[in-house]
Amino acid sequence: MESQKKYSPVYSVEFFPPKSEEGAEKLRKVRKNLNKGMQPRYYSVTFGAGGSTQQGTFDTVAEIQKSGDDAAPHLSCIGTTKDGLRELLSGYKENGIKRIVALRGDMPSGMRGPGELRYANELVEFIRAETGDYFELEVAAYPEIHPQAPSASDDLKNFKRKVEAGADTAITQYFFNPDAYFRFIDECERMNVDLPIIPGIMPIINYKQLSRFSDMCGADIPRWIRKRLEDFGDDKESIKQFGEEVITDLCHTLLEAGAPGLHFYCMNQSAPTLAIWKNLGIQN
Repeated sequence: MESQKKYSPVYSVEFFPPKSEEGAEKLRKVRKNLNKGMQPRYYSVTFGAGGSTQQGTFDTVAEIQKSGDDAAPHLSCIGTTKDGLRELLSGYKENGIKRIVALRGDMPSGMRGPGELRYANELVEFIRAETGDYFELEVAAYPEIHPQAPSASDDLKNFKRKVEAGADTAITQYFFNPDAYFRFIDECERMNVDLPIIPGIMPIINYKQLSRFSDMCGADIPRWIRKRLEDFGDDKESIKQFGEEVITDLCHTLLEAGAPGLHFYCMNQSAPTLAIWKNLGIQN
């Protein structure tokens, strides 16, 4: 963990693009609350499988940036063309966007091939070739191993390729076991991979939803957390209080060990993230 202690902490929040004007208005209120309560460095906005939310992602980050907050669109290469990527990059530059989260992305059902670029390291290389150092590029890291990786060592080698292709920062998949993050950092240090690796934090809001997400993305929910959440059943208040305590403790542990910030997967809600932020007592 020693390599991470030299970086200044960055705190950020992730949104998904709203599907309606009602959702967009709700997100504006969420962002207003987050700005008032914690002042994130930037907001990232997800990009659907095969670019399925491309316009929504673009519109959302453009609005955020125009309002005076920094925004970072997610950009995936699966199902996209180089010309399409050039057009998006040009549009983001025109809107003052300076940061991109570069991902491989998921293959939507029915799509025959991945497109002209297959992996995130190829996307990072392409963006660097097209735009030089204009964008700060962030990539994904998987402390508990990507669910499609053949092995832990293969996953680490893939991460190193993304870093060597030109990534500036990494954000991890969310996790609940801090030791997984600490071990991942130590393994990166042994491979001479040196960049800020920011823990992804998922507030516990809805157990059924969390369990489904976690099974899909390979994030382990420790047995003791699962059992406690199962015991609460439909008691939303108990789930809320327990989740807030668990995630606050996780964040404390990570920051005290030198993690270079936190990236909150807020699920387009402000209250759970702000409750954790208040508990942490960070002056941002």
